[in-house]
Amino acid sequence: MTREERFAPNGVPKKIRIYDDGGKTLDRYTVVFTGNYKGRDRICYYLGMSEYPFHPQGFGQHGWSREIIDYPSYKQLGKKIAFDKLPEQCQKLVIQDYKEIWNIK
Repeated sequence: MTREERFAPNGVPKKIRIYDDGGKTLDRYTVVFTGNYKGRDRICYYLGMSEYPFHPQGFGQHGWSREIIDYPSYKQLGKKIAFDKLPEQCQKLVIQDYKEIWNIK
């Protein structure tokens, strides 16, 4: 089994949590990258994005925090959703970031 198959079986990232606020904000979708990646020194990376993060009028912004832990509820971010519920462009951005964070070629 390859590293990619272990971390993203069937192309679906395992170590993420995804939230949808139902369109209340520009950054409707928030993805929290979980797990002990890159010796992260207690840093947690996250991604906020609109439905079209690659569009010139879309939104896709990265951030990090030392105050986020792997599995809190994050209810303020909206409802937890599955990866396949993200729009296609959002899935593409998540996969790009996930591969970078986990050093997957």
